Amino acid sequence: MKVKSPLEIYNFLPRTNCKECGYETCMSFASHILDRSAKVTDCKPLVRDAEKDSKAKEKLEKLLELTAPEIAEVVIGVGSSAIKIGGEEVLHRHELTFFNPTAFFYDVWDSLDDKKIDERCDRVVSYKKFYVGKYLTLDGFAVRCTSNDPKRYAEVVKKVAGYGKPMVLIALNPECMKAALDVCAEQRPLIYAATEGNWKEFLKLALDYKVPVVLRAKDLNLLKSLAVTFKSAGVKDIVLDPVTEPLGEGLQGTFERVIQLRRKAILDGDKDVAYPIMVTPIAAWLIEGDEVTKSYWEAVIAGIFIVKYADAMIFHSLDQHVVMPTLTLRFNIYTDPRTPVQVAPGLREINNPTPDDPVMITTNFALTYYTVENDLGSAKIRAWLLVLNTEGICVEASVAGGKFTASKVKELINETKIAEKVKHRYLIIPGLAARLQGSIEDETGWKVLVGPIDSGRIKGWMEKNWPPKK
Repeated sequence: MKVKSPLEIYNFLPRTNCKECGYETCMSFASHILDRSAKVTDCKPLVRDAEKDSKAKEKLEKLLELTAPEIAEVVIGVGSSAIKIGGEEVLHRHELTFFNPTAFFYDVWDSLDDKKIDERCDRVVSYKKFYVGKYLTLDGFAVRCTSNDPKRYAEVVKKVAGYGKPMVLIALNPECMKAALDVCAEQRPLIYAATEGNWKEFLKLALDYKVPVVLRAKDLNLLKSLAVTFKSAGVKDIVLDPVTEPLGEGLQGTFERVIQLRRKAILDGDKDVAYPIMVTPIAAWLIEGDEVTKSYWEAVIAGIFIVKYADAMIFHSLDQHVVMPTLTLRFNIYTDPRTPVQVAPGLREINNPTPDDPVMITTNFALTYYTVENDLGSAKIRAWLLVLNTEGICVEASVAGGKFTASKVKELINETKIAEKVKHRYLIIPGLAARLQGSIEDETGWKVLVGPIDSGRIKGWMEKNWPPKK
């Protein structure tokens, strides 16, 4: 955004505090626009005025321009499965946050037989991994033309399109790309890639079919020139590929080019290169070595550029040692650092507890909560689990920071009415909260037992300490 203060946005708003946007005041609304939790168009009076008055329309357009992200946002696909890439504001996530997670596309190629294509597509569609309260999934397909046969490529693209996920179409031959677009343009695929040799044909395809396009060049001056040409011709949705090279100086060169593009866009405000960036970890399969070595380097390349500015990636390997770490890293990097991942506080019933079963407590930091829940579940321990609101902070930090206190534990006990659900008055607290044992007993009147530091040891601890000796 070009604006840095909510007051700059506030001056464009009606300033009537009408609350139609859902916020109490126009200034509050302006603050939410600044951190991108609200949209300018949520201001109904501003939009209504713009529909009737030319000056109001200019005002709205100016505000939209000032609040637009530094990096253009590109949509791939349609409907609920569509993916947004780009739309970033900063070089470092701690400055604000990274907004649109790197999109992961997995390759399918037209020289495969139909059965193997279906098998590969099924793996992409069905993959999901539960991680701190969310299911991590794969985003879409990169359909590669290796046959150089327009008819066959179109057949495969149509088959893959039936799986309902966004697609990147990879074909340097414009005839093959046109054949593919004839069967799937309405699904808004990203076409890859316009180069120095075929840019005229790809420009026509992007305009005729109204689809986003990748521009590919190792020379950044050439890449910028291509972007200016496409933009001038009326193509709005552009993605830049500065060419991914695996290993050694090639990988270092890729890194430097990606950094230069993002810095030039954000620090220098160069709108000619302010587009999402494509990185292709699949390039690792060009190096010499066995499949394990290649897939290893694919994960390494992905890891580097998830952190440093890749908005979309094309993979080959679907092996767990590639997919799981890259998905986990993406999740962590694109989690808002200003808001810890947390779950709702309250009471959870683990394994259908009875009134005689133990009452335990943990924090609402998602990683802590799901670790404890999983350890109790896998050990088949029946328990009442109190989840304390520590604003998403882990046990040790919340104890030290005053978020995990005896008075808050008492409030939680009262709110959940746990005393009405059990016959005893024993509370098991985490080992890292041991210092609070006495104060919790004094505040609540419950007998406090100090559990293990690691919830993975809860089963052994229970065998020795539950039921408690009277």
